[in-house]
Amino acid sequence: MMRWAEVVENPRLQNLPFKIETDRVGQIVMSPASNRHGIVQNKIGAILTYSKPDGEAISECSVETPEGVKVADIAWASTAFLTIHGDQIAYSMAPELCVEIRSPSNSKPEMTEKKVLYFQQGAHEVWISDLSGHVAFFDPNGEIERSRLFPQFPTQIL
Repeated sequence: MMRWAEVVENPRLQNLPFKIETDRVGQIVMSPASNRHGIVQNKIGAILTYSKPDGEAISECSVETPEGVKVADIAWASTAFLTIHGDQIAYSMAPELCVEIRSPSNSKPEMTEKKVLYFQQGAHEVWISDLSGHVAFFDPNGEIERSRLFPQFPTQIL
């Protein structure tokens, strides 16, 4: 079993073309990402950055969960969250917003599990985007029509 700090610091795991997470027993799980995935991720991050100046958009945000370290493609953390949690290697709590971009290698059950885990760790909202740029918004009670954290955020970004 590898601790997350060991995964982050391991030179053999640097610069891989995969997103790395761990499962509940510390085994490494890798998911390939496409350039389209990166375009959607960057677009969401840019909109978040310019929408709320009292926080930070974070690419590849690692969050400790009971099922291992999960890495949100994009997260948004308030200044208050960052003051408390700073630069932890993996956040012990989820930032207010966690965003996943669903690639062909991601199953619906995997996305559902990640939503549940982010909410268990304190996220206020979880968004799921597909590769065409359609964004679905969720709070702990289920899907919502618009984000409450970012009410002006579009449902279609591309």
